[in-house]
Amino acid sequence: MRRLPTLTTERLALRPFLLSDAASVQRLAGERDVADTTLSIPHPYADGMAEAWIATHEGAWTHHESATLAVTTIDEGLVGAVALRIELAQRRAELGYWIGRPYWGRGYATEAARAMIAWGFAHVGVARIYAHHMTRNPASGRVMEKIGMRHEGTLRQHFYREGVAEDVAIWAILAPLR
Repeated sequence: MRRLPTLTTERLALRPFLLSDAASVQRLAGERDVADTTLSIPHPYADGMAEAWIATHEGAWTHHESATLAVTTIDEGLVGAVALRIELAQRRAELGYWIGRPYWGRGYATEAARAMIAWGFAHVGVARIYAHHMTRNPASGRVMEKIGMRHEGTLRQHFYREGVAEDVAIWAILAPLR
């Protein structure tokens, strides 16, 4: 695997993050509504956190651990992120994404996730891509359904977010047979 790719779709460019994206990451990911339905996005999102997060991407890719790309549009610039956390020994990856609140409902998560899955199967060599969402966030489940994932089950009280037990739905898609 070489450098992180840039993937293009009809409306989006998925590209490696730049340090100059940090202020937008802090503003968008740090919104309470975005952070609330993820396990890894902190709230509040303090100064310096975005820069530190972006600085991890190249090394994680070099070590075959993850591929994280900025979701951008021509008109609006950075609108979110999409990632695959790669487990090559198991030939699987976990899909994750977030879209800034001002851009919800426009299909950006679906478009970005679909492109990332296609790339993961074609270029990373995984056979299975899975994802999960908190059951109180059904919009994320609709994204997973639209991109062809199948619901595999719900894990009750599987995660704790700010001391509250969260049920999570697990979805997955398998690589097409060749």
